Amino acid sequence: MRSIDIHAHIVPDSLWKAADAKKEWFGFRHEAGEGLGTMVGGGMRTHFTSPKVRYSVEERLKDMDEQKVDVQVLSIHTPLVGYHLDAAQGLALARNVNDEIAATARQQPKRLAGLATLPVQDVKSAIDELERSVTKLGLKGATLDTNVNGEQWDEPKFLPLFKAAEQMGAMLFFHPQPQNNFLMQRTKRHGLFNSLGVILDDAIVASILICGGVLEACPKIRICIAHGGGPMCYAMGRLDRNWHGRPGSRSTPKPPSAYQKQLYYDTVTGSEEALRFLLDQVGAERVVLGSDWPFVPWHPSPVAWVQNLKSLTQDEKDKILWKNLEALLKL
Repeated sequence: MRSIDIHAHIVPDSLWKAADAKKEWFGFRHEAGEGLGTMVGGGMRTHFTSPKVRYSVEERLKDMDEQKVDVQVLSIHTPLVGYHLDAAQGLALARNVNDEIAATARQQPKRLAGLATLPVQDVKSAIDELERSVTKLGLKGATLDTNVNGEQWDEPKFLPLFKAAEQMGAMLFFHPQPQNNFLMQRTKRHGLFNSLGVILDDAIVASILICGGVLEACPKIRICIAHGGGPMCYAMGRLDRNWHGRPGSRSTPKPPSAYQKQLYYDTVTGSEEALRFLLDQVGAERVVLGSDWPFVPWHPSPVAWVQNLKSLTQDEKDKILWKNLEALLKL
């Protein structure tokens, strides 16, 4: 049995080289401190919570072996996407990161694949960089934050990007800010910005893509939502009730539940019960293995966790662990 992980982060080596030289990295500044310190940029502070974010390729592969993960699909740690930068700087950051991810994947093509980051503050540049990343660098798609400087993904100006991704067959992987999401405006206590804020952002972006008509306009697009989509599927009855009860607010010809099976979702749900509910709502064909490497501790591994779940059939486990992503990403 193979295992392919859609949700594995990378912090670019170019960032660490800049930090070692005490230089800025595309406007981000490193501050020494506990562990690997903190990156400051765009009004946000991101503390590195795992020493593995500075692993070499060899160390990553050893860790993958211990975790029983055959293939990781690499994506940038979301706080570093740089959407706050001007268009030229944003493009320079994206090209730097994407070149490095592609070069890393080329070192171990049977073990590593990659997703690009895009300068979505300028949609034309984002489309051009997605095309370069997919057609010239061999990346499988792109990772996106759940909003763009406060703008939502159903804004009409973003539709050409979704159309381009659909035409290319590129996977779009939506991942929220782990330490800088909107819940921090409510409370910074109890770690709720991470445990709860992240999955609320997942549900918000999934709902916006559905209710805002993106999936209606792009029926063949490949989009995966991190952390099992958060509570989006759990809230689907409320979304449908609003669609039926308030016709004036509709932006789609069908109720929201008609679109939830157009999305893909990873397995980082936090519990077997949550994963089972997700599977019952969308089917095993729409769920893929995720680990959130290296930020979520798994005992003994994300693969073993799925394999040992009693409520899943072997067919469901096979689809989740490798069959779905192997076909989607041609791995």
